[in-house]
Amino acid sequence: MDYIYHYNSPLGRLTAASDGRALIGLWFDGQKYFADTLGKETQEKMLPVFEETGRWLEIYFGGRKPDFTPELSMRTTQFRRAVWEILLKIPYGKTMTYGEIAGRIAGQRGLSHMSAQAVGGAVGHNSISLIIPCHRVVGADGSLTGYAGGIEKKKKLLEMEQAAL
Repeated sequence: MDYIYHYNSPLGRLTAASDGRALIGLWFDGQKYFADTLGKETQEKMLPVFEETGRWLEIYFGGRKPDFTPELSMRTTQFRRAVWEILLKIPYGKTMTYGEIAGRIAGQRGLSHMSAQAVGGAVGHNSISLIIPCHRVVGADGSLTGYAGGIEKKKKLLEMEQAAL
């Protein structure tokens, strides 16, 4: 059984999901790959992890960097997990390119090259938006590309963080 919780953000309603212990999903309602990690049975119920996620979102949408991360459980492949763990390390207000992430993954795996497109696919399937900050990933030329929640939301999130665009 998975659990869900709704949060009304300044950029639209978010749906959070949990396995009862950790956060397994956070999506803008209607975004691409919405609720892709949810099991078949769900129940709307307030849980401690949702209270913590709500606090995190209040701080974040208040224009400040949260100093904690709710407990996360990444329901994904090994490759996507590796990419998402790099996303977690992108500082608030900073950006990283798909190519830079590909270079890090290649280095971790002892490879000479990793496809930036493969990284883009992993970034696009991030099921814990905002907290795993996929909105901080940009194209090689700094362009705003590929955000499942929509490019306008990505732009507003980066502006809110005062990231150099």
